[in-house]
Amino acid sequence: MHKLTPTQWTLLVLLTLVWGINWPIMKLGVTGFPPLTFRSLCLWLGTPVLGLALVAMKVPFRIPRAHWRELLVLAVFNMFIWHALIIIAVQSLSSGRAAILGYTMPMFSALLGAWFFGDQLAKRSWAGVAAASLGVVLLLWHELSNLSGRPTGVLLALAAASTWALGTQMLRRTPMPVPTLAISFWMTLMTTGVMTMLALVFESDQWVVPTPSNWFAIVFNAVLVFGFAHAAWFYLARSLQPVASTLSVMLIPVLGVFSGAVWLGEVLHWQDWAAVALMVASIACVLWPKKPAKLDVTGA
Repeated sequence: MHKLTPTQWTLLVLLTLVWGINWPIMKLGVTGFPPLTFRSLCLWLGTPVLGLALVAMKVPFRIPRAHWRELLVLAVFNMFIWHALIIIAVQSLSSGRAAILGYTMPMFSALLGAWFFGDQLAKRSWAGVAAASLGVVLLLWHELSNLSGRPTGVLLALAAASTWALGTQMLRRTPMPVPTLAISFWMTLMTTGVMTMLALVFESDQWVVPTPSNWFAIVFNAVLVFGFAHAAWFYLARSLQPVASTLSVMLIPVLGVFSGAVWLGEVLHWQDWAAVALMVASIACVLWPKKPAKLDVTGA
């Protein structure tokens, strides 16, 4: 079981807060505004913020040519598909339910790691996966009755989550001898181009002037999500064991559900409260330090 350093704990707490409250903020951002265009504007403003952070920290931007192809593959699974699909799903689902569907990613990641990447999961880790999975089922309790009316949003969110899970496993294993922040910057820059092209092709006839609430969501995403949270996540994904880096952020959808209830008036049920306890138990299963092994003083 991986013991987190103070730096990792700090990043994890900040990441949880930023990504958790961002779900209702994204819902505000795409209300009456085309989603792909919203995401493109966030990226256009956020990429320079991330670039300035690299300059301030004296992190080199250079990626050796031999790793360009791998960088593109990582961007496809960690960024391109996730951002395109999840932002469309957010527009058709409640912010809390979109958050929960998006964060089925940790279950996908843990299972992919065990089945295809040779990860050895302890019994406690499997218990964490089971608890988190049950929590997701409870949180989706009321959404299941509505799937027939909005299957597209649900399927898009699950597809986004599964590809992000694969991307996380690939990022964890990348041999690229470059700083994680440099990888994050170039993937974000490439995603800016991809999302801009998608917005031009599919939404140019829907473009309108952003409202103040749209602008608030755009700036929040630009500075805190793309300028900080994505870089923090990529650092955690590369530095922690895969199951720890994924299940450790399971509080994000819980925060998304409750912040959506407070800000957007989304209704909560007993299943939501029960899921909170399961998510906390899931995190504890993964991150709680093991008891040190007792020394044999008998000489046996």
